[in-house]
Amino acid sequence: MGLQALFFYIFAFIAVASALMVIVAKNPVHSVLFLITVFVNAAALFIIAGAEYLGLLLLVVYVGAVAVLFLFVVMMLDIDFSELRSGLLRYAPIGALIGVALLAELIIVVGGTMISPELSGNITMPMPDLADKSSAAALGDIIYTHYAYFFQVAGLILLVAMIGAIVLTLKHRTDVKRQDIAKQVARTRISAHEAVKVKPGQGL
Repeated sequence: MGLQALFFYIFAFIAVASALMVIVAKNPVHSVLFLITVFVNAAALFIIAGAEYLGLLLLVVYVGAVAVLFLFVVMMLDIDFSELRSGLLRYAPIGALIGVALLAELIIVVGGTMISPELSGNITMPMPDLADKSSAAALGDIIYTHYAYFFQVAGLILLVAMIGAIVLTLKHRTDVKRQDIAKQVARTRISAHEAVKVKPGQGL
């Protein structure tokens, strides 16, 4: 076994074990920390495979932004996770249906490539020549030429997901004073002050 294969098995084992701990861990903070471990090991696997750009992108974007932001959200917001888990059984049939659909897709893809290996050659793009360009430049050429439409659709889906997450987690507290711009603009001199007649020897 070569050194590269040894590191591959080490990083792959840690990534799979951390992914299982993300699901099993009861503390959401621990789940986020295990998720960061998954991202780091997945980035190491990308670097071993020669896709150093994807590995660094995974570290910068997911570990440096998404996972850390999610960790701060979990730690700073007062989220009642018992209340969130109370409705788990209600959405279990929908989740099971989505899981069955994804499993069927994986079986079709894997089974199709095993039955007809030539199918995978018909749907893949030819590998670019990395002799005169870096992997980042080759990846950019493929994404922004052949897959530009799908790239825009993926960005739109992420935008909708971000807006949905903000709407679902936004809570208006009644004990916090907020600005009412329309009320401030419509304020007159009569409503801006109030004359109170104070009796001698008494306060307000």
